[in-house]
Amino acid sequence: MAEAFLKPETYDEKVSGKIDMLQTHISWVFLTGSHAYKVKKPVNFGFLDFTTLEKRKRFCQLELELNRRLSPEIYLDVLPVTEKKSGIKINGTGNIVEYALKMRQLPQEMLMNRLLDRKAVDEKTIGKIARAIADFHLKAETSKEIASYGSPENILFNWEENFRQTEEFVPEVMPMGDFAFAEKKVKGFIKNNAELFRKRMEEGKIRRIHGDLHSGNIFIVGGKPQIFDCIEFNDRFSCMDVLADVAFLSMDLDYKGDEKLSAFLVKKYGEKSMDNDMQRLLGFYKCYYAWVRGKVTAFRLKERLPADEKGRITETSKKYFRLALDCLKKL
Repeated sequence: MAEAFLKPETYDEKVSGKIDMLQTHISWVFLTGSHAYKVKKPVNFGFLDFTTLEKRKRFCQLELELNRRLSPEIYLDVLPVTEKKSGIKINGTGNIVEYALKMRQLPQEMLMNRLLDRKAVDEKTIGKIARAIADFHLKAETSKEIASYGSPENILFNWEENFRQTEEFVPEVMPMGDFAFAEKKVKGFIKNNAELFRKRMEEGKIRRIHGDLHSGNIFIVGGKPQIFDCIEFNDRFSCMDVLADVAFLSMDLDYKGDEKLSAFLVKKYGEKSMDNDMQRLLGFYKCYYAWVRGKVTAFRLKERLPADEKGRITETSKKYFRLALDCLKKL
């Protein structure tokens, strides 16, 4: 199926240049020059399930709806992908075999992670991002059901899933002693701070947030941040403490060696949000997302990969887990 999206005739628009393909463990993205088309892979990782056409359609529609909260000008439509003897066609006629999320394509070189590599992100831009996140959190949906995801029991459930899904990659990406230390430390922190987590629930701090807020999901065009690609596939990951979003981006900046920008982000978000629990919980959520990134990176080790690529992936995963452990040791 993916190969068909590399053909210009598949699209409902004129495509004159080369079509580029990007992919993660859960989706393909095809860039035509003017638009990006995202197609979900038919995978099941436990925490997400895209194995049926009906589910992929539903999550495409939810992704469109949720991402329009932050970047309505990017997210355009969900289109059927149809098939006839002549081949597949986006928004064509025939049997519907897939769904594609259509987005406005922005320049890939303006992704924040690439700008960071070029040292082209300054404190002024970080301040704009911090304000955008804080403003988004003030308006983000909350309810009694959403708040329940912030309970100590649900936080522990997420972490136990992390540990189960990581264990098969130990000691390839992490020494067994570090894994045991992390499990004990995390569970102890959750137990010792149960009342704080419940207070956050009562104060409306558990909301439907972005959930995947790292520098690869932010465009900076004309000095304006465009935040995209939030979590839509699992409420456990999209309904979290608002501090989780800023912690994820702060962790990502730390990972890239931009500790000063990371500290500035936290400072500016704190000034805007006036969140008194920030220092008590930020490191915990930074650890959580460093672990998640290490785990998700390690998932690719199950694929058939050239030795050099496997080596790069292993080292990336190790680096995330080392950062997670560093965060834990400071709690």
